[in-house]
Amino acid sequence: MKDQYKPSKAEILAAAGKAVPDLIAPDLRVLFCGINPSLYSAAVKHHFARPGNRFWPTLYAAGFTDRLLFTFEERELLERGYGITNVVARATAMASELSAQELIKGGQRLRAKVRRYRPQFVAVLGVTAYRAAFARPEAVLGRQSEQLSNAKIWVLPNPSGLNAHYQLKDLAHLFAELREAVEETR
Repeated sequence: MKDQYKPSKAEILAAAGKAVPDLIAPDLRVLFCGINPSLYSAAVKHHFARPGNRFWPTLYAAGFTDRLLFTFEERELLERGYGITNVVARATAMASELSAQELIKGGQRLRAKVRRYRPQFVAVLGVTAYRAAFARPEAVLGRQSEQLSNAKIWVLPNPSGLNAHYQLKDLAHLFAELREAVEETR
């Protein structure tokens, strides 16, 4: 089963600067937080939609879902207690197009979302973005010592296909550590 809609090249290019609506609700178990949407994701209005992005296979391999979900099925995450947002809402071709100021402002917006929606965990998907957004230059992957409001912070690698540092099995292992921590707090 493939995504129901494949945008044209013109639609992808026209998505620059657009946003993807948050998939969020009060009291989630985990709020996954990407860096910012890809142009492809903004064109189809679904998170982690770009072909080659490993977010959905990673969630499945790490045990967050009982089957592989496709991007157009993202609303099913809410039923499982998971949501998705981004540090920066503006879609770009690459995260490196974001300014340090955009990441800092995005961190402030994320703090406000966490206060409002009260997730148990916030999983920031990208250590470099986390470092910039929250002024934590020494941050490493895994659970962080600080919290956002009462939410525990977990930093994970970005699952973008452009991030060649991590293979799917490595991503699944790191995401599974978060899943196990979430289950321990039930």
